Amino acid sequence: MQPAAVAGYTAGTNGGAEALHMTPAVRMLVREHDVDVSQIQGSGIAGRITKKDVLEYVQRRDAGQRGVLPAGAPAPSPPAAAPEAPAPAGREGQLAQDGDTLVPMTSIRKSIAEHMSRSKATSPHAHLMVEVDMSAVSRYRDRTRRDFEQRYGVKLTFLPFVARAVCEALRRHPTLNASWSDEGVILKRDIHLGIAVALEDNLVVPVVRNADRLSLSGLAQTMADLGERARANRLKLDEIQGGTFTLNNTGALGAVMTQAIINQPQAAIMTMDLVVKRAVVVENDHIVIRPMMNLGMSFDHRINDGLQATRFVRTVKELLEGFDENSPL
Repeated sequence: MQPAAVAGYTAGTNGGAEALHMTPAVRMLVREHDVDVSQIQGSGIAGRITKKDVLEYVQRRDAGQRGVLPAGAPAPSPPAAAPEAPAPAGREGQLAQDGDTLVPMTSIRKSIAEHMSRSKATSPHAHLMVEVDMSAVSRYRDRTRRDFEQRYGVKLTFLPFVARAVCEALRRHPTLNASWSDEGVILKRDIHLGIAVALEDNLVVPVVRNADRLSLSGLAQTMADLGERARANRLKLDEIQGGTFTLNNTGALGAVMTQAIINQPQAAIMTMDLVVKRAVVVENDHIVIRPMMNLGMSFDHRINDGLQATRFVRTVKELLEGFDENSPL
């Protein structure tokens, strides 16, 4: 369908442009660019075609031939992107290639993977670490561990010392012995300490019930028993449930710095790393060799801020560094 002709001009070529009321400059522009004026809507008085009308038409025409929009022209809407095909259920991550070995996922490994992923997605994790001088604890342990093992039948490791300090610190800082809910923060009445135990192919966290009521020897015996039965796969279901705070002894594996994932729905998890002898600057800028341990914590930033978390970790540090070496077995 032909567009409407400009008044006084019969639609066709530009050969009849002189018949229009156009200025000489506009006529010259029409001839120069071989413009069919019937395609132009004049913006001048009485629909007269102006120089601006011709130039804009030429710009649009030439740009259209090149597939480019002139400046100021509205861009066409981009074609709707094809929706991504959903990943098949249970097929996340990489696929095995030629030469690779696919190790089937055990139900326990799958459960751990789901729990860890859910924890990272649920809790905004924040991390901190302090250095602890374990001199007092080390001296006491070196002096008593032979008698301790003869009396109680278990080895005296650094774990019960740290566990005891953690329980005392949780009493003083109850927002770390807590969990998150939509209605508010739930402060736990009891202290049920989870102790992470690494097995060959997975991880289990047996729980020491009312850990704050146990003595150093009571903690050592209870944790040794739970660890032994965990490695023998003889734990009961209720012995791995209900923890309110978790302690992870990554130092037993040789780690010196760890950032753990919170055991939901708890507020935090603490890691105790390997005790190693390091050069330390003490009073009067003297350099001495001390048994040092990195004590780290990952905490849920919804429940605690850095201030509360740091105060808690510092309390654990102070209790360990100030351990009474005259304590009875």
